Amino acid sequence: MKKSVNEAQNGLRGKPDRMANGSVGNPAAKIDGIAVQTQEHVCIAPTVKLGKNVRFSKFINLYGCEVGDETKIGAFVEIQKNAKVGQRCKISSHTFICEGVTIEDEVFVGHNVTFVNDTFPRATSGTGALQTEADWKVETTLVKKGASIGSGATILANIVIGENALIGAGAVVTKDVPPNAIVTGNPAKVVRLMKSGAKS
Repeated sequence: MKKSVNEAQNGLRGKPDRMANGSVGNPAAKIDGIAVQTQEHVCIAPTVKLGKNVRFSKFINLYGCEVGDETKIGAFVEIQKNAKVGQRCKISSHTFICEGVTIEDEVFVGHNVTFVNDTFPRATSGTGALQTEADWKVETTLVKKGASIGSGATILANIVIGENALIGAGAVVTKDVPPNAIVTGNPAKVVRLMKSGAKS
């Protein structure tokens, strides 16, 4: 799944939107133990698993996640550890994909989409100390193949978005979305069903 050194080097030459594993401020990251030049304003931790021909804009932050072949990641996107993004996805700018989110292949995620992985978030524990990972359990979200999520949507935890479903812009998704459903509003509700395999 990792890029080869040759692929990484070729991806960096004259193509500012193509990036190999690396991190900001690190002039030479390592892939398979060999130093590869990195690009400024892109933070991709060595723990990230990248597929082939993944494309990145500037000002992104990825760590401990997995991104599939031919996926495109827009500017100001963060993808946290233990999140997975499939092949041939498009993740638009300013989107936040948190730990516990799995996005299958060929999914479109619009601008400024936010995923949530904690139903009852708190800053501190019962003792008043700041919470750590030991104080809460990650709640998961699954976005199935071919789904589309409109700009500004919020996807709460413990949800499955079905294959080819369409989430309207600005929707707040609080429960599972059936395959081929179009949902809109806050809370999001099904407005109609598409024929299986239909794009709209």
